[in-house]
Amino acid sequence: MELSDTKQVLSFESFFAATEKGLRYALVALFGTEDGRDASAHALMYGWENWDRLQEMANPAGYLYRVGRTWGQRNSRRPKAVPVVSEHRDPWVEPRLPEALGNLPEQQRVAVVLRHGVDWSYDQIAEFLESSPVSVRKNVERGLTHLRVALEVSHEH
Repeated sequence: MELSDTKQVLSFESFFAATEKGLRYALVALFGTEDGRDASAHALMYGWENWDRLQEMANPAGYLYRVGRTWGQRNSRRPKAVPVVSEHRDPWVEPRLPEALGNLPEQQRVAVVLRHGVDWSYDQIAEFLESSPVSVRKNVERGLTHLRVALEVSHEH
């Protein structure tokens, strides 16, 4: 392996470490566990194969999100569904949450998952989705409002 190859591997590895979890969570929120993971793996493989071009982009993570989203739309084997949570495995998770998340519009669902599931800032999500922080904040707020209504919980500050 040449020195330039090592630099490329390390750059992609750093990118992967910073991006993989959010990309996977976002695509699982869209396509369910198996198809979301497959879409994420496909997007990341594409990123690896085209890293020399992607690393020059302003938003390579957002580009790979769109690659995974397109792949998922074309190859999803099942109806889109947020994964079911087992009460025995995760007793602190509201059992109705997956269905309620699944009923949110796509932009709200992805924004809520990235904000509260991955703990990304509004700025990080906005960059990832190529949106504005204000739009992301509104999508998170609207999504949380819909979730509270669906789950019959009050909003406490």
